[in-house]
Amino acid sequence: MNLINKTDSNMQEINSVECFNKLSEISNSYLIDVRTKPEWEFIGIPDLSSLNKKTIFISWHLYPEMQINSFFENMLLESNIKKKDKLFLICRSGNRSFHAAKFLVSCGYNYSYNVSDGFEGDKNNLGQRSTINGWKYYNLPWKQ
Repeated sequence: MNLINKTDSNMQEINSVECFNKLSEISNSYLIDVRTKPEWEFIGIPDLSSLNKKTIFISWHLYPEMQINSFFENMLLESNIKKKDKLFLICRSGNRSFHAAKFLVSCGYNYSYNVSDGFEGDKNNLGQRSTINGWKYYNLPWKQ
């Protein structure tokens, strides 16, 4: 899967608070967590039960080799996602989800948003996450 020349003209950035608000307002919107299974199990996951929604879990990189998941779009299709749905992609800090959202736009998913601050957010000057921004920092619903 070559992502270098993919266009990102329709891919948009959104922060985690805006993302949660959009998920609560838009019925055909989905949160796709593209982190790895160990991250889901040990760091925690977004909890959308208060919105009567479920997070979709599809790794962009496959642990432990961390190679791009060549079945990413197929796994998305198995979740009954439509190309007109609003898709919000989240990872730890917005990097993997940026590339995954960019890829989906290139596949015709025109409403793909990167959650730019991710689940844990940027590192502070001590190298710690969840202290500046991100889903957990803003106290959005999550569970271990």
